[in-house]
Amino acid sequence: MTYIASKGSGGLKALSWMIFQDGTTYDTFPTLWVQLATLLVLLFFCWVASRGLNPLKKLATIAGTSMFVMSILYILMMFAAPVINPGGGYVTADFSIGNLIPKFNVGYFTSLSILVFAVGGCEKISPYVNKVKDPSRGFPKGMITLAVMVMVCAILGTIAMSMMFDPALINESGESFNSYVSNGSYWAFERLGEYYGVGNLLMIIYAACNAIGQFSTLVLSIDAPLRMLLDNEDARQFIPTKLLKKNKYDAYINGIWMVVILSGSIILIQSLVPGAASVLAQLNKLNSVTMPLRYLWVFAAYLALRRSLDRFNPEYQFTKNNGLALTAGVWCFIVTAACCILGMYVEGDLASTLLNVITPFVLTALGLILPIIKRREVNSHV
Repeated sequence: MTYIASKGSGGLKALSWMIFQDGTTYDTFPTLWVQLATLLVLLFFCWVASRGLNPLKKLATIAGTSMFVMSILYILMMFAAPVINPGGGYVTADFSIGNLIPKFNVGYFTSLSILVFAVGGCEKISPYVNKVKDPSRGFPKGMITLAVMVMVCAILGTIAMSMMFDPALINESGESFNSYVSNGSYWAFERLGEYYGVGNLLMIIYAACNAIGQFSTLVLSIDAPLRMLLDNEDARQFIPTKLLKKNKYDAYINGIWMVVILSGSIILIQSLVPGAASVLAQLNKLNSVTMPLRYLWVFAAYLALRRSLDRFNPEYQFTKNNGLALTAGVWCFIVTAACCILGMYVEGDLASTLLNVITPFVLTALGLILPIIKRREVNSHV
């Protein structure tokens, strides 16, 4: 739900950069107007999903691929820029030991959840473990390759950005940092275009790819999770009958209304946030807390499975040593929980802190209430 709420804002931000070719125009709009526009975007794409019309689904793969290509292109072009245009005015990064070691303060520990959020998504591959040739060897190799790719791209991307932006300017004020969170990627491609003498061309291409990606992901995030959950026969026994209702277009209409209410509520609550740039920064932080918290259920399930391993015969095991497996599961659970709990606190921003704390409890409560409603339905028909 929080992810869906962020896609509309991200798409509008991308469109703003395409049209106005700057970040200040969007950020100066009244927050209420921006959030009402975001709500209209959500309602429109919920209507698209309810009609069984998903024209942007096929664009999702293209947009995702293009964004990856643009990221790699940015790294390559940025490293080549000083050779092609030596007088571009680059920042000299200081890679001394003192600067590489982070400052272990409140800001550091409360930002760890973003790191967990950044590497999330790997768990979506798990259903395909047994479809990999020789899962016990092939699957670990794939996961290690994935981790290495993420790490290399993150390190090289960070070095490339350090050649553009002075950290002292980024950290000079909280509002400045929010601007970098919401506009940083566009500024990066804008400057890259300046280095190569093509003006805003690269930035416009990036903004277009991002806009298509944001809106197509919004459609998928509304439609696909509902179908994955409500089409599953094992899950349906815990879902109230009203949520299983389909319209003539074979769409789960009441499930879509649930998305409208929950994601719409987050959007409207953020209309009270001062500044459109702050909204995007707050959504980024909210997602970094709520999304990784889901993994706690994965780790809890893994621990339960390993404790009852004698009842199953899995083809793939992380390790055959049950003690090591349980230790790894507990370690992952504790580290993820600690990062997310610490990430809920936003220094000097009580409203964001409350939103980060309340939202996970509301969504968890919803997950507990739905099976109770279903149980009462079943008992009333007995």
